Amino acid sequence: MSAVTEPTTELVDTFTALYGHEPAGVWAAPGRVNLIGEYTDFNEGFVMPLALPHTAVAAVARRDDGVLRLHSADIEGPVVELSVDSLTPLSDGGWAAYPAGVVWALRDAGHAVGGADLHLASTVPTGAGLSSSAALEVVTALALNDLYELGLTRRELALLAQRAENAFVGVPCGVMDQMASAACTPGHVLHLDCRDLSVRQVPFDLTADGLTLLVVDTRVKHALGDGAYAERRAGCEAGARALGVSHLRDVPYAELPAALDRLSDASDASDASDEKVRRYVRHVVSDDHRVERVIALLDAGDVRGIGPVLTEGHASLRDDLRISCPELDLVVETVCAAGALGARMTGGGFGGSAIVLAEAADAESLTKAVQEAFAAAGYAAPRVFPAVASAGARRL
Repeated sequence: MSAVTEPTTELVDTFTALYGHEPAGVWAAPGRVNLIGEYTDFNEGFVMPLALPHTAVAAVARRDDGVLRLHSADIEGPVVELSVDSLTPLSDGGWAAYPAGVVWALRDAGHAVGGADLHLASTVPTGAGLSSSAALEVVTALALNDLYELGLTRRELALLAQRAENAFVGVPCGVMDQMASAACTPGHVLHLDCRDLSVRQVPFDLTADGLTLLVVDTRVKHALGDGAYAERRAGCEAGARALGVSHLRDVPYAELPAALDRLSDASDASDASDEKVRRYVRHVVSDDHRVERVIALLDAGDVRGIGPVLTEGHASLRDDLRISCPELDLVVETVCAAGALGARMTGGGFGGSAIVLAEAADAESLTKAVQEAFAAAGYAAPRVFPAVASAGARRL
């Protein structure tokens, strides 16, 4: 299945065979890569994601009998049948927990969703840090919003999808992934303020500048529910408490050295005095500043100038947040040595993908360099593809 082909006919035919009736419609929601601003969203900071052409696609029909039926074209198994009245958070429902969690979140928010039949397929690589789970959540939320005529905005849908992942699935993610899937537009990166969810669509037409943004999927799977993500979130929250702010977004970059000194001088033996917390604070405050620098460069028309900022961001993720891995580091080291403008890991870390900003003419040679470096290191071959800023969630 092509990453950019949304197989509506096949999806409708399979839905009809599964459920004995046609769907009311077909919807799509994309995965994303984040250009800059990592682990800043739950700190009420700034992020800059763009939607990928890879999507989760859902054929959906409304039901009003309290039954939710779910089927995936990508995972072997029968139709999962659930009662909407009996949906239970943290029940370890596998892939079905993501769409089921959205139904639960909608109903928990007071929306009278009486059930649905869904058949889903996705071209978003799983475990690659490209928000495959958010795509599943957002496509479900948009379809049910339309079918039940709920009138919810993209922002409201994203927040409900985030609640599904936080409270139902049990991953304490911020709202970036869901907002990117719901609200991105073609040819733009989304400058998102994660405090008030205000957005600005920033033009990002790399082709016009002779550039490309490559995604290198290391094929190292990450699992953010294993506690590492939650531990870093808790550390950021501890740092904010120790600094007397509600979120790390409120620590000005110019005051970062003084803030780190205050954490070093903490004498109450709290977790905020821990060296890890200082590293987390340094990363978040500096990455918020990197978002501001990238915005300024893009506004000035200096797209190539963002390359070193990306590479600087990777060093922070590697050394301060410590969420990189040898494969991601190898990508960044290899492409930078081979002439890329800049590179960094993207997403939650512990595997997943890196992004590479490069001259379009160098894409093939950089891809070959990474493939050869992985082979020499004994790693599985990576998957490399261009990240084209694409459309957010929509009805097909």
